[in-house]
Amino acid sequence: MRIKIIDAFTERPFAGNPAAVCLLEGPDWPAERWMRQVAREMNLSETAFVRPLPAEEVVRAGAEWALRWFTPVTEVPLCGHGTLATAHALRTEGLIDDGPARFSTLSGVLTAATRTDGTICLDFPAATLQSVEIPAGLEEALGTRVVGCWTTGALDVLVALLRSEHSVRGLSPDLAAVTCQDARGVVVTAQAEDASDGYDFVSRYFAPAAGVAEDPVTGSAHTALAPLWAERLDRPDGVLTGYQASPRGGLIRCELRTNGIPPAEGRGRVLLSGHAVTVLDGTLHSTP
Repeated sequence: MRIKIIDAFTERPFAGNPAAVCLLEGPDWPAERWMRQVAREMNLSETAFVRPLPAEEVVRAGAEWALRWFTPVTEVPLCGHGTLATAHALRTEGLIDDGPARFSTLSGVLTAATRTDGTICLDFPAATLQSVEIPAGLEEALGTRVVGCWTTGALDVLVALLRSEHSVRGLSPDLAAVTCQDARGVVVTAQAEDASDGYDFVSRYFAPAAGVAEDPVTGSAHTALAPLWAERLDRPDGVLTGYQASPRGGLIRCELRTNGIPPAEGRGRVLLSGHAVTVLDGTLHSTP
């Protein structure tokens, strides 16, 4: 069975966010226990499993492919870099062309298309943002002052606004304390200090309860960050670039499609674009 490791949201190897992509051939999912074992063995923030849908299912599903993602400890409902890596893997194998590829997932049908500049564009649902009081213990867990906080509905990520880009980059959280927060993970973010650097906001993402101490570049988190910063920066066109300031780092171009609905209501879509690079192409000898 083919398996690839692909660095997503980067143009160079050993940057961005690595995802393993397992190219399944059968018409059905393998045993979930096996997929979880593979994800633990890969020990990356996510391992993606993709299989072609039988012709009789394509019309019903509205998609040609079925896609699932696992961290080393759990299945997740949405994963940006794993989807981008999967689209890159299928395209380099000649299994899809530059047109939109449709994936049936736990978050509905997601599409991925290759643009003329070589980036892959993902079409994801926007998260629903709700401003909340700063939860007890959050500032102690992060080790810094929080100036605003939002929940994100089904995304189940807590977004914490910090004072500055410097605060985000210098953060050294207490990961054990972060797991006590009532969310799948915590995103910290701030406005870019110098727009000439090529991005509008910065972020980092911590999800130790899901087996991911710090995710290098998190596409799904930008379904919340894009509408948040579109409002805060008064960007009616909804076009922004985020930089995730992890040690590996990565850029995500974001485009909101809200059809006139206020971005924070989460009833629109977010287009997330980035490059991907294959760093390993091999054979998985353990079969379901």
